[in-house]
Amino acid sequence: MRTAPPLDPDERRRLLDGSHHDPHALLGAHPVRGGVAFRVLRPYARKVAVTARGLRADLIPEGDGLFAGLLPLRDIPDYRLLVTYEDNEIEVHDPYHFLPALGELDLHLLGEGRHEELWRALGAQPMTWQGVIGTRFTVWAPNALGARVVGDFTYWDGTATPMRSLGGTGVWELFLPGVGEGALYKFEITRPDGSRTLRADPMARRTEVPPANASIVHTSHHTWRDEAWLIHRANHPVHANPFSVYELHLPSWRPGLTYRQLAEQLPAYVADLGFTHVELMPVAEHPFGGSWGYQVTGFYAPTARLGTPDDFKFLVDALHRAGIGVLVDWVPAHFPKDSWALAEFDGRTLYEHEDPARAAHPDWGTLEFDYGRKEVRNFLVANAVYWCEEFHIDGLRVDAVASMLYLDYSREPGEWSPNADGGRENLDAVAFLQEMNATVYRRCPGVVTIAEESTAWDGVTRATHHVGPSGFGGLGFGLKWNMGWMHDSLEYMTKEPVHRKYHHHEMTFSMVYAYSENYVLPISHDEVVHGKRSLVSKMPGDWWQQRANHRAYLGFMWAHPGKQLLFMGQEFAQGAEWSEGHGPDWWLLDPSYSAEPDHRGVRDLVRDLNRTYAATAALWQRDTDPEGFAWIDGEASEDNVFAFLRHDASGDPLLAVSNFSPVVRYEYRLGVPNGFTVWHEVLNTDAARYGGSGVTNPDPMKAESVASHGHRTSILPVLPPLATVWLRPV
Repeated sequence: MRTAPPLDPDERRRLLDGSHHDPHALLGAHPVRGGVAFRVLRPYARKVAVTARGLRADLIPEGDGLFAGLLPLRDIPDYRLLVTYEDNEIEVHDPYHFLPALGELDLHLLGEGRHEELWRALGAQPMTWQGVIGTRFTVWAPNALGARVVGDFTYWDGTATPMRSLGGTGVWELFLPGVGEGALYKFEITRPDGSRTLRADPMARRTEVPPANASIVHTSHHTWRDEAWLIHRANHPVHANPFSVYELHLPSWRPGLTYRQLAEQLPAYVADLGFTHVELMPVAEHPFGGSWGYQVTGFYAPTARLGTPDDFKFLVDALHRAGIGVLVDWVPAHFPKDSWALAEFDGRTLYEHEDPARAAHPDWGTLEFDYGRKEVRNFLVANAVYWCEEFHIDGLRVDAVASMLYLDYSREPGEWSPNADGGRENLDAVAFLQEMNATVYRRCPGVVTIAEESTAWDGVTRATHHVGPSGFGGLGFGLKWNMGWMHDSLEYMTKEPVHRKYHHHEMTFSMVYAYSENYVLPISHDEVVHGKRSLVSKMPGDWWQQRANHRAYLGFMWAHPGKQLLFMGQEFAQGAEWSEGHGPDWWLLDPSYSAEPDHRGVRDLVRDLNRTYAATAALWQRDTDPEGFAWIDGEASEDNVFAFLRHDASGDPLLAVSNFSPVVRYEYRLGVPNGFTVWHEVLNTDAARYGGSGVTNPDPMKAESVASHGHRTSILPVLPPLATVWLRPV
């Protein structure tokens, strides 16, 4: 073995301190004058040898863990390294013998910010490369002077595993032979100032259980069994089909259960209650459980608190096979400042906006994404596709859309700068949301996107290519949470019945704008925490009246145009606020508890609401069509009564009547459409089996030729106290 040509001192220094852009040019095997030069960096090795064609040649130590030598060979052989440590000797492939394992097309799409399957290009990808099994590590860090892979396989020392820069894309890459799934890893980034930072992989598909934060090399082995569900989903658009959602926080629904244990209980529970979908509060990995998942650090990894990514797939699969769709809350508005995650990832602003005033979220102590940077948009758009394609998610409820759309959101004058047109709209965020929605709808048939957007932004659920009066194309969402309806209707319901006549318009105003967007009516987790009280506890009166108001309100909600969403615990009138620490008070449904019938009655009502709703096309078929709704009486403020019709595509009606006063109203005349001679009660929230007083309309009602409410015929039902009644023609 002869001495190899020495390294340039500056290149040697940069290699050893982790700031070299191309370690493969220095390490590995390279043809030189007189043969092939081998150089290896193994800082803890006592000696290193090259083995090839049955021969062994010891490399010469160069100090600082470098070993090198020159062999009189014409070509680079298929060689191995024999590395001797203090207590063992191992034979390994040389990582610096391999060509880049990321293709030119991937690099081109990454450079354009158009890689719709970004998770296949970045992160840790187990693979066979050049006939060798290992893992390709890639990370986007364009400001870094250097990058290294560290992990349990390097004893968390990255000296021997520097990555190479792949041109102007800002991507660093290294294929490590012998590293496989289950390995823990991070990236060690050398910042522009020469300091180093240890970071979790932004693209990690599996993580350690918090508070540990290493990324884990992952390969999925789940075999899906939901083909029938996916075919059905693609053929049934949500806008014209039943859509009632049970929202839940997975870690606290049944505290202590894993994804697989939840799969044994959740699908049956939700199917029994008749909900068509579940909505899961964010399942992406997050460091602080008290954030409920809304401050994400692992955008591509389901939280490890409940199991592995395959365990989460198992739960989704089980829900699908039970006929339940799965929505997840998705949080592209902001991310936390944890020093091991995305914040100033490579030493400079990268995922966040370079303007500190634009980067800092004023409400949550987090950072906002820079939607104007193509790579950041790519990271988020691909992430939306990832959840839908890899986990078969049926819908994304996008959190905090309003905070993304407005530059002055929660900011005072002087704390924000207008856009290029002088306006307050965040044009970059608008373009991002349009791109995200268009991409998801193009790639994922049957998936729905839902905006939590609390302002009057024009065209949230309008197609992206349809320009509205504001000059913007639609954002392209499928549905939007109706925050106005939620606030107004809850404000009305909290009033004592004697005062409700002064707030009557709060229950009718929603119909002024009901068809401006495609709406979901949300009674979500946000309404039952932080001192807002549970739904039943918001209601006035004694315990009986509170439950009666609760039931009547649900009956009104299920009949109102729009889709329904109810947070866990409200289906059985839980009296306490929700807490992520203990979840719903399931003991209220224990038969040994004296008030159990009160809570079971409300849950029975929710079941019947969902089943009657699903079987009644008038309640969902024309949700987005003004012709599907008509007031019978929206002005009966003195009586606290609301009566309206819902029509299906054939014109068949359902009459919903809510009496939000605590008195029985006998023979309450209501006009009904001509041509329907006999009406009968199909649901009554005051039924005794729900815990009501049992004031019902047991007999069919014949329409009389007495004009009322603009109709030539009318009926005389009895309206129970604090109750909603649904009537249909026979």
